[in-house]
Amino acid sequence: MASSKWVYSFEEGRADMKNLLGGKGANLAEMTNIGLPVPPGIVITTDACNQFYVENRQFPPGMEDQVRDKIKTLEEKIGKRFGDPDNPLLVSVRSGAPISMPGMMDTVLNLGLNDETVKGLARAAGDERFAMDCYRRFLNMFGDVVLGIEHVKFERILETQKDLANVQYDNQLTAEQWKVVVEEYKKLIERETGSPFSQEPMEQLFKSIYAVFNSWNNDRAIVYRKVNKIPDSLGTAVNVQVMVFGNLGDDCGTGVAFTRNPSTGVNELYGEYLINAQGEDVVAGIRTPQPIATLKDEMPGVYKQFADTCVLLEKHYRNMQDIEFTIERGKLCMLQTRNGKRTAQAAIKIAVDMVNEGLITKEEAVLRVEPAHLDHLLHRRIDPDARLEVIARGLPASPGAASGQVVFDADEAEKMGQDGQKVILVRTETTPDDIHGIVQAQGILTSRGGMTSHAAVVARGMGKPCVCGCEAIRIDYINQEFFVNGMTVKKGDIVSIDGATGQVMLGEVPMIDPELSGEFQQLLAWADEIRTLGVRANADTPHDAAKAREFGAEGIGLTRTEHMFMAQDRLPIVQQMILADTDEERDKALAKLLPMQEEDFYGILKAMESLPVTIRLLDPPLHEFLPNAEELMVEITTLRLTGGDVGEIKQREELLKKVRALAELNPMLGHRGCRLGITFPAVYAMQARAVFQAVARLVREGCRVIPEVEIPLIIDINELSFLRTIVEQMAADVMKETGVQFEYTVGTMIEVPRAALLADEVAGAADFFSFGTNDLTQTTLGFSRDDAEGKFLQDYVSKKILKENPFVVLDRNGVGKLMQTAVQLGRSVKPDLLIGICGEHGGEPSSVEFCHLIGLDYVSCSPFRVPIARLAAAQAAVKAK
Repeated sequence: MASSKWVYSFEEGRADMKNLLGGKGANLAEMTNIGLPVPPGIVITTDACNQFYVENRQFPPGMEDQVRDKIKTLEEKIGKRFGDPDNPLLVSVRSGAPISMPGMMDTVLNLGLNDETVKGLARAAGDERFAMDCYRRFLNMFGDVVLGIEHVKFERILETQKDLANVQYDNQLTAEQWKVVVEEYKKLIERETGSPFSQEPMEQLFKSIYAVFNSWNNDRAIVYRKVNKIPDSLGTAVNVQVMVFGNLGDDCGTGVAFTRNPSTGVNELYGEYLINAQGEDVVAGIRTPQPIATLKDEMPGVYKQFADTCVLLEKHYRNMQDIEFTIERGKLCMLQTRNGKRTAQAAIKIAVDMVNEGLITKEEAVLRVEPAHLDHLLHRRIDPDARLEVIARGLPASPGAASGQVVFDADEAEKMGQDGQKVILVRTETTPDDIHGIVQAQGILTSRGGMTSHAAVVARGMGKPCVCGCEAIRIDYINQEFFVNGMTVKKGDIVSIDGATGQVMLGEVPMIDPELSGEFQQLLAWADEIRTLGVRANADTPHDAAKAREFGAEGIGLTRTEHMFMAQDRLPIVQQMILADTDEERDKALAKLLPMQEEDFYGILKAMESLPVTIRLLDPPLHEFLPNAEELMVEITTLRLTGGDVGEIKQREELLKKVRALAELNPMLGHRGCRLGITFPAVYAMQARAVFQAVARLVREGCRVIPEVEIPLIIDINELSFLRTIVEQMAADVMKETGVQFEYTVGTMIEVPRAALLADEVAGAADFFSFGTNDLTQTTLGFSRDDAEGKFLQDYVSKKILKENPFVVLDRNGVGKLMQTAVQLGRSVKPDLLIGICGEHGGEPSSVEFCHLIGLDYVSCSPFRVPIARLAAAQAAVKAK
């Protein structure tokens, strides 16, 4: 183990060593090797972090010696020595996971300072105030990150000193005042830990490396990984880099910039900086920074060098970059570059623009956009014609709009969000510890911080609206309220925010449906060229069908006819049909339903002219159409006690008897689907006739229609053969009656394991298969969806018994194996058998990829998820090449 290489210098690394050196370390190495001005440094590998956990949180053998050797090399390179009182080497210690986790783990700056080296720093800089400022920052970060002393305790000391000095900003304090703060900080550390602050730089370094490794498993990092599906096994690297100082005076500064606008995607430098500041001042949002464009006037030479570097980095990485930089005495230093997080709108625009600029291919463009993020574009925004009561304006940090109850605490936001309540999390500024509340909130509003503050970056990554730096609002956490322009907004009051304009409004505001940009349409057109998997929609009304077509659906993969039975004008007739004592009574009710169903099918088939429409015959158990037994009992009791009409009471009692007779202990596995069709063939016959009468009318009108009649819940070929005969008889009767010839197919849903296992037999009587993966998941896992999701499924996911909720992401190992079996068996009998999927999984990217891999012909999902499925299908095709 001792011979393992745990530590690399930047010169030894490359961008493609991300898994070993972490994203930050690999990119610092790459920038070093392409000749950019990067302060030298070393990287302790992710392997060392993982071994640290294997060794029960002890450094792996040999690692400390390698760190000491590399530090010597750094000392030689820059002519300064660690712990030298005359010419001290100071370093930053930062985490860097293989997948970017902004703000989730810990950082220590100015490491190497102590009571002696701070004097050397002051002499070298010719500025005692600057040196003491660096020392207090180091004590604060080391105390917080390494020793576990709450940041707020340091903050209180600083606020007291500022009050005494009667100043507003940190940078207004003098050297003498900073010395007082430093002494108070050291006393706090000794008080809290029982030991004086460590003056030995090498000890400071190893304690900091230990803290960064340890922070891989802090609560906020675990939550972030869970939300973003990042494996716990990756570990973090540690970057130890020579310090450069943006707080040496007015020819110094620090900033964060993106090579393109991360909110809109416009090709322009976007970011902000602070003069005379250190890096955390920008991202922490303690001072509101300046836009990067003003750097052009303040330091034209530095700005030009920086703009040229941004162009070079974007071309080198062929992706939009998020860059951190420091200016020390007029000299530019690059501290980080990584692929920038961006909104869905920006991701699409940047991807399309980069193809047009010749930087990337269409296939790469398609891979650059997260399918799940399209959700944010396909949902609603504030109606521009609405009259808004705007109470404040902040920075438009992450687009989209949201309304909800004001909540000031992340824990409360999480709880209310989980209970299904809509909340807006309002904070002075967010910190990584608020991540769980941000996940559950509809949007975030902060009174401090810029466009690159923690709240802005995290919200953009999650696609949530965020308004930052709304300085007009003053928050009173004790009384749970905020004040703005003479108005008080209390916890629980409704506000709305618009992350695209920065507006904050009182009350709930009207929203409108989205419009798809030209770039969005272009990206989806490329996706359609690349994908081989068809995309259909689940739609039960002509309106839904038209919306699906607008979003690019190539047909309807599922029309649920039972939704048509639920309409208020039809329910009494459906109940009449269910409660009928004789065939004659039932036929009478069915005759009334027939023209209604015919109109339904006519509207949907017409809306999808020339595209296939799968119409599923009645699926749910009959009791779903009847009144609730308990409500009926209450009604009967009330009528009796109030001397109600005897005839009405008798009628209600008869109804109750029928409801009880039809009640089932487990209706999901009960008398439903094709089982109903076998018991009451007249119901399926009526529906088939309604379909074919609609088809005949449309054919006569010159429309091309492609009806696919689907029989649900089949477990045996004998069921399918029996019901297929009824459907075929109805088609023959309608053709004869109307004199119109038409084409149609008859298939089945595969939604119970037996059907999948006997798919070769079932295929003998089927023209197509469609996987109903909601029911197939229930019957394969033995989970009742409603009970499982409400009671125990979250425990299974959080305890990693199941990787994902199987009702959201297809269970490839279990359900997937049955699907593969059904595809192979079905096509062994009919090689061209059309096979699709129509459960909600049809719009979930990982599930769409699986459908591509097992050779399905199409996926079908709700209309708003059609663009997501189109993109996911294209990505699956690119990845499978």
